[in-house]
Amino acid sequence: MSNPVTITAPEGTPFIDIVREFDAPVDAVFAAYADPELVKQWLGPNGYEMTVDEYSLTTGGRYRYVHSSPAGGSFAFNGVFHVVRPNELIVQTFEFEGIPDVASLESLRFHDLGDGRTRLTGHSVFPSIEARDGMIANGMEHGVVEGYERLDALLAA
Repeated sequence: MSNPVTITAPEGTPFIDIVREFDAPVDAVFAAYADPELVKQWLGPNGYEMTVDEYSLTTGGRYRYVHSSPAGGSFAFNGVFHVVRPNELIVQTFEFEGIPDVASLESLRFHDLGDGRTRLTGHSVFPSIEARDGMIANGMEHGVVEGYERLDALLAA
């Protein structure tokens, strides 16, 4: 059984908070975010193929990737990594190209829980409540939960 994902979108705010624990050390969880070949194996909903056009997890680096659904749909995402401190913090912008001109600012913090366990906390700030609600309505929760389940399997291997 995998660890549960807690997703909170407080009423009346443009925020989404995501908390997830992993039965793996911080450096392994961070490495799964840093290596685009590993990212392709776990990020997004089950059954989707992922193509990485650009991915440089460094301060000032950029990313763009496309998820292709089994039904043939394509969903592209892009952003800039503003701050990267290995095994500690990633601050990035995130844009779903299906909702153009709306970028969120996200922070991901990696917490060492001891005993080879990690807590990942994410905080996303959207330009409006409507933009946040649009991201939720487009299946964000589904992709986060399934992706983290696949990340569990990757970390265990």
